[in-house]
Amino acid sequence: MYKINANYQKLPGSYLFSTIAKKVAAFQEANPEKEIIRLGIGDVTKPLSKSVIDALHKSVDEMADAATFRGYAPDLGYDFLRNAICENDYKKRGCDISPDEIFVSDGAKSDSGNIQELFAEDNKIAVCDPVYPVYVDSNVMSGRCGTYDMNSEKWSDIIYMPTTSENGFVPEFPKETPDIIYLCFPNNPTGTTITKSQLQEWVDYANKNGCVIIYDAAYEAYISEDDVAHSIYECEGARTCAIEIRSFSKNAGFTGVRLGFTVVPKDLKCGDVSLRDMWARRHGTKFNGAPYIIQRAGEAIYSEAGQREVREMVGYYMNNAKTIRSGLEEAGYEVYGGVNAPYIWLKTPNNMTSWEFFDYLLENANVVGTPGSGFGPSGEHYFRLTAFGTLENSEKALERIKKL
Repeated sequence: MYKINANYQKLPGSYLFSTIAKKVAAFQEANPEKEIIRLGIGDVTKPLSKSVIDALHKSVDEMADAATFRGYAPDLGYDFLRNAICENDYKKRGCDISPDEIFVSDGAKSDSGNIQELFAEDNKIAVCDPVYPVYVDSNVMSGRCGTYDMNSEKWSDIIYMPTTSENGFVPEFPKETPDIIYLCFPNNPTGTTITKSQLQEWVDYANKNGCVIIYDAAYEAYISEDDVAHSIYECEGARTCAIEIRSFSKNAGFTGVRLGFTVVPKDLKCGDVSLRDMWARRHGTKFNGAPYIIQRAGEAIYSEAGQREVREMVGYYMNNAKTIRSGLEEAGYEVYGGVNAPYIWLKTPNNMTSWEFFDYLLENANVVGTPGSGFGPSGEHYFRLTAFGTLENSEKALERIKKL
């Protein structure tokens, strides 16, 4: 008789955004006349830029010609894309990263879930709380998190690092030393970040204690403040302790196209074992590469026109963020984020729980957001709104909220 991976049965409920989708669908079915504004899931609404579309058309035509047709992609990704990433995302920022340390994938979510396969089951992980659910759930699936306590909403073998207004959304070094540290800055869900000097302290801590930092920089394109690092490799010593995960989803609107990459430096070793070589083996065994046409589209965003279009897209969403944040502040809400990231994090009014406020907002304003508690126990009494909607819907949602 076959056996299942029993760790899946430990997961409480369904994935956060699946739960939200079901609740919204039920409300819409019961109230078909209501216009729902969705500011919950972090999905983009602007179309792909001209440079990207032109690259897609050109590469599709190439695939129709035997002379330019391409089959399987190289394991790490095509040189043209990895070289463009290396030059523009790293060397221009003074980061010592080489193209053969860059692994092209179908997105940051996949890499965030898969990277934990490199590590033994008895490694202790530390996460910011609240946190992007994939970090926790993927480790639960691998049997690394112990048991779940319904009362505390915590896993017994996870080290939680509260990241709330009480500590300025800056996680403190945990009392118990972890093996693997997940950091996401600009942060999803809070939209907040830390300074470069604060990030340097985490790099120093990891090197001193033999930890690995898994650094999610999916929102780095939205950083507007000078003292915030765009890459962890801007910090001295990061090559010996950090893996960085990036995405094309939010900077170039690739949520439905799928493209990302992970950087694993050659200097990152466990004893004599290279994590870069381990990830290369995992990548080559379990992944056939992002499609050629998608990688050409990714390359296009690094052109002069592509970079201008990226700035325009990011600027549009950040104008939404500014609109939402200032509108909520005018309405008397306690608001965070929305400066270096397209997420606005607010305190729920009248001490409502996160899910109570979700229901209240859906039923009375027909606006969908994301309950903070869905991101971890420290997210209770917080709520996330995304700036990825249209400006029209962002303004309309604010007007409805102000009337509550």
